[in-house]
Amino acid sequence: IHVRSLEKMLDRIVALDDRPLSAARPIDKRLVGRCHHFVQLMVGILRGQGIPARARCGFGSYFNPPKFEDHWVCECWNATKARWTLVDVQFDDVWRTKLKIDHDILDVPRDRFLVAAMHGIEFVNLRGVWYIAGNLVRDVASLNKVEMLPWDVWGAQPRPNETLSDDQLAFFDRLASLTREPDTSFDELRKLFEDDERLRVPATVFNSLLNRSEPA
Repeated sequence: IHVRSLEKMLDRIVALDDRPLSAARPIDKRLVGRCHHFVQLMVGILRGQGIPARARCGFGSYFNPPKFEDHWVCECWNATKARWTLVDVQFDDVWRTKLKIDHDILDVPRDRFLVAAMHGIEFVNLRGVWYIAGNLVRDVASLNKVEMLPWDVWGAQPRPNETLSDDQLAFFDRLASLTREPDTSFDELRKLFEDDERLRVPATVFNSLLNRSEPA
């Protein structure tokens, strides 16, 4: 789950089973991953076909209702509907049955996945404004085509359970406003990401699961 690049993910998949990617793999020949990896693969596939796509970092309502849990989905341009749609390719029939998912996973309703909200990961007791702020920073990076691991930490991201100052709250409120409708504010979002060292991904980030610094 710590593999970052799409290239390395594909290398692992082919090393386990060198058949075409369209061939379904048995359980013991599959790449282990989480929501971020499903999204990264989907984004790569769509972009390869000339379809605009981007990873979105936020919170889903369909894991542990009524709570919203940390999650990633793909946002892609639907030319037929002339709008961006949220696509959650992680869910096969087994997932959908177990979690009682009744919405269209190829067009997830905007009230079922939130790109900025007061939620977290319930089963490990991660929640609060500090956690949402970290996801906002990752979402800004994703919108700028820098898709990081969900536990990568850098720059403006607060420490666990940190109480945010008024200046920090104002900064993250601005990010939430820009990322909510990124198409209407993308020039500003792009410039902010490039110019603000609190947002720009450095050469080295902190992997909070492995508790060590790693090359980005």
